[in-house]
Amino acid sequence: MEPEGPAEHRVAVVGALMPFFRDWLADRYAAASVADIPDPAAVAVAVVGPGPTIGATEMDALPGLEAITVYGVGYDNVDVAEAARRGIVVSHTPDVLDDAVADLTVALVLDVLRGVTAADRFVRSGKWAAGERFPLTREVGRTRVGILGLGRIGSATAERLSALGAVITYHSRSPKDVPWAYAATPVDLARLSDVVVVLTPGGDGTRHLVNRDVLDALGPDGFLVNVARGSVVDEDALVEALAEHRIAGAGLDVFADEPHVPERLLTLDNVVLTPHIASATVATREAMARLVMDNIDAHLAGRPLVTPVPEMGRA
Repeated sequence: MEPEGPAEHRVAVVGALMPFFRDWLADRYAAASVADIPDPAAVAVAVVGPGPTIGATEMDALPGLEAITVYGVGYDNVDVAEAARRGIVVSHTPDVLDDAVADLTVALVLDVLRGVTAADRFVRSGKWAAGERFPLTREVGRTRVGILGLGRIGSATAERLSALGAVITYHSRSPKDVPWAYAATPVDLARLSDVVVVLTPGGDGTRHLVNRDVLDALGPDGFLVNVARGSVVDEDALVEALAEHRIAGAGLDVFADEPHVPERLLTLDNVVLTPHIASATVATREAMARLVMDNIDAHLAGRPLVTPVPEMGRA
C-alpha cells in the first residue's frame, strides 16, 4: 500500500519533539509540522509527541491519515477507539524505556526516604554551617513498597527495589505469577505500604485511581511516588494531604496540567519535583525515535506495525 501524494507530505509531526528527532524525521521522510504542510490530505502518518490530544477533530483535519505513531509508551492523548473506527492504526514505543523509567522511579523512592534533595537544600542554605542538624531519614531496606500497576516498568522497578531490601506488594487488574504479594485494591495496597509507587497507564480507566481514600490509607508516615500520568492521582487531594501532613511526602515526575505545577506544591519541602523526565536519557530517547521510524517504515511499506498499541493487537 503506497500512500498517494508527494513523499515530503506523507509524514507530519504533531506536537513537540526533541530537535534531534525532528531532524531525523526531516532527513528520512522530509517530515514537517502539520501547519507547514500545504495539503493535509496528503499526510498518511502522524508522529505524535507529548501533549497534544488526537481525537476526531484532529483526525478530520488530516483526511488521508492512515497511521498514528506515538513517541512514548503512554498514548492516552490519542482516541484509539475513534482511530480504529476510521481504520487508522496506532503504535507506541514500549519496552525500550522500561529501564530508564524504573531507574528514575527508584531514584525518587530513595530521595523521598533519604531526603537527598532536601539535604542538598539544607547544606546550600547554610543551616548545616550554622549548627543545625538535618533530621534522621529512613532506609530502603525492609521498607514496604507498594507498586500500583505491575506492567513491564512496574516489574523492573520491583526487581530493583527488591535488590535493595524493600518488601514489595503490588496491585494490578488481576494477580500475576510473580514472587510478590498481591493487594486486592489500591486502598489495600496503601494500607500495606510505606511507599506507594504509581506506574499505571493513564486514561479514563485510571483517572484519580489514587484519591483521598488511598492517601488516607497510606497515612502520615507514608510516601507517594508518581511516575505514571498526572491524571492517575487526584492532585487537589494530594496537595491537601501533603500540606496537612496526612502523608509524609511525595516524589512526582508527572502532573495534571503539565508543565504547570500547583503553586502549593512548589512551596512544600516534603516533595521532590522533576519535569517528566523518567525516560529522558540519550540512549532511551534515541531508541524510542528509532522504534517510531520502524513503525513508519513498516506502514509505508504495507506491513503491520511493529509495536501497535494493545487494543489493535499485532496482526
